[in-house]
Amino acid sequence: MVCKRRTLRFAGPLISTFLLFASVVILADDDVTSALIVGGSKIDVTIAAGKLRLSQDELLHWVRSASEAVATYYGRYPVPRAQIQIIPVNGSGVRHGQTFGYDGGLIKIRVGRETDVAELANDWMLTHEMVHLSFPSMADEHHWIEEGIAVYVEPIARIQAKQMTAEKMWADLVRDMPKGLPQSGDEGLDHTHTWGRTYWGGALFCFVADVDIRRQTQNKKGLQDALRGILNAGGDIRHDWPLADALKAGDQAVGLTVLSDLYAKWKDNAVGVDLPAMWKQLGIESTGKTVHLEEDAPLAGVRRAITSADSAAQGLAMNLAPSAVFAGRAVTSSRSRH
Repeated sequence: MVCKRRTLRFAGPLISTFLLFASVVILADDDVTSALIVGGSKIDVTIAAGKLRLSQDELLHWVRSASEAVATYYGRYPVPRAQIQIIPVNGSGVRHGQTFGYDGGLIKIRVGRETDVAELANDWMLTHEMVHLSFPSMADEHHWIEEGIAVYVEPIARIQAKQMTAEKMWADLVRDMPKGLPQSGDEGLDHTHTWGRTYWGGALFCFVADVDIRRQTQNKKGLQDALRGILNAGGDIRHDWPLADALKAGDQAVGLTVLSDLYAKWKDNAVGVDLPAMWKQLGIESTGKTVHLEEDAPLAGVRRAITSADSAAQGLAMNLAPSAVFAGRAVTSSRSRH
């Protein structure tokens, strides 16, 4: 979730993560802070006071994995410095993330006290929140593009970082993408602020744009290139941009007008998408809870390119090096995009 401000590159051959642990005793009454360096960006991680089943090392590994996935997709971490606040809550699992554009980029995320390592390994939420850092802050009527990008990019980033499989992503999209289709009374993405249209309608916009860009460029460019173009033009969460300017920057990065044209059609109108036809063209055949991927489908190459690590590495020889977390105990604290 993106939480609004009301005061209204790593572009190099190496993405590295450094981890160097200092000895720390975590007490239930203390916040514990660590500094994680990812691709030249500093991520300050605070584990708020409270008991957790997970160790500090396990939580930092979770933050590092999400950071590396996002850095892989964008070619660098989205902002020079970010703050992550991990807040213990009752129960199990990762809960309710929020991302803010102030303080260089701030993410608050809640973790159940009984959460185990397996649950962290399967988590998508922290990666989703970090994707929010990579796009400018939008006016309220454009919240769908912020959430849609995060929904669509998160699994692709994790696949490119070898943290999940393409089959799992496509099975999830076949199941969930219909939630983004317009329903009766829909007035377009800018005017229909339901949960389905905000999250999955925005993801549907990204998916259709990605396929269209790849078709028009013979698979040489995709939405990933457009989003990198927006970020590299200065469009991250710390800055308020008009949506038209962000889409124009993305279009310029791929040499087309796909994003601007699609927005012009979808912003004020309920535009349907024939998802079964798209799945068939892409070679995605649902088999219940899983999918079978047809390699001889007309757009099978587009499907493969969307999640390919080669797309992430294009023009960037990446190397995830060994790892420095500078960890220590902070003073007790007193102390949105979703």
